[in-house]
Amino acid sequence: MAKTPYVRTKPHVNIGTMGHVDHGKTTLTAAITKVLAERGSGTFVPFDRIDRAPEEARRGITINIAHVEYETATRHYAHVDMPGHADYVKNMITGAAQLDGAILVVSAADGVMPQTAEHVLLARQVGVEHLVVALNKADGADPELLDLVEMEVRELLTAQGYPGATVPVVRVSGLRALQGEPEWTASIVALLDAVDEAVPMPERYTDAPFLLPVENVLTITGRGTVVTGAVERGVVRLGDRVELIGAAGEALGTVVTGVETFGKPMEYAQAGDNVALLLRSIDRGQVRRGVIVAAPGSVTPRSSFTARVYLLSAKEGGRRTAIATGYRPQFYLRTADVVGDMDFGEAGTALPGQTVEVGVALGRPMPIEPGLGFAIREGGRTVGAGTVTAVVE
Repeated sequence: MAKTPYVRTKPHVNIGTMGHVDHGKTTLTAAITKVLAERGSGTFVPFDRIDRAPEEARRGITINIAHVEYETATRHYAHVDMPGHADYVKNMITGAAQLDGAILVVSAADGVMPQTAEHVLLARQVGVEHLVVALNKADGADPELLDLVEMEVRELLTAQGYPGATVPVVRVSGLRALQGEPEWTASIVALLDAVDEAVPMPERYTDAPFLLPVENVLTITGRGTVVTGAVERGVVRLGDRVELIGAAGEALGTVVTGVETFGKPMEYAQAGDNVALLLRSIDRGQVRRGVIVAAPGSVTPRSSFTARVYLLSAKEGGRRTAIATGYRPQFYLRTADVVGDMDFGEAGTALPGQTVEVGVALGRPMPIEPGLGFAIREGGRTVGAGTVTAVVE
């Protein structure tokens, strides 16, 4: 049976849910799909289909990034349900790097928790400029408590450079909306209205050479290797020649033999689209998450760059002690993570809470360019974040 092609009738926006574990991100995502399915502008995706991996279902925790799609009156959304569990911040960074805006889910019962703050910080650093807050589990909460939690969230957003006073905060109950209670299904509609309003249409760089950071790699029996991710810039069409960069050694040339979004074939994919690309004669072992798929000759991997870096203070979950030249943390660039050495120049050291200019030498060449944001992690925690200022030839 032929698949129905994807028809581009509305502008496309990438949105995601983030926040602390068990605050109800996945339930809220399921509720959004249910409410919109009832209005005829989406397909209901139940909780257990969003939490797909067996370990996730068993633990009730989202580990990998799950994607669903839906439409409002004016837009087509790809929605990423991002993990809130502390061990999986790597996946959260990958997800946030692709977003045009995000829904920060905060439980009215718990308020701001450690990962709430970490996710807001990471979103800021990977360039998610527009947020809407879903104050979830509001059905059983005392109104005064709701006011307090809202104030606490606004203070956190302001501290991280967001316009905390004006960010929309919508009181919702994902669970009650899933159960079909009118008051709470209306709250989901209000939340989506807020997203439509607060997340502007992003500028899409469709004229630039094609580039897609690989998020996942799949094998389709009898057809070959598929890579998935969000197109960062440019356009890719069936039959286009592309290169895989950043795996190991030389760039690998291949041809795009299939383009799909949410299981629907596309003639072409453009900047902002969440896509799966089928690649000719590429072995599963030749490509991994973090690799870049790009127009031939458009990207030259480099291993050294200078950057402006903010080191998190101990209060923000960062280090308690100074860092010196020779420090070797993990750098999270787009969907890749790679070890690198930091050089603090004449100063030789830097303290948590400082913003500094540094030199970085990565363990392997990567596609880097001025303006690229990254996170710095050590021992399972985020210790800093920065932006590439110049690439060293």
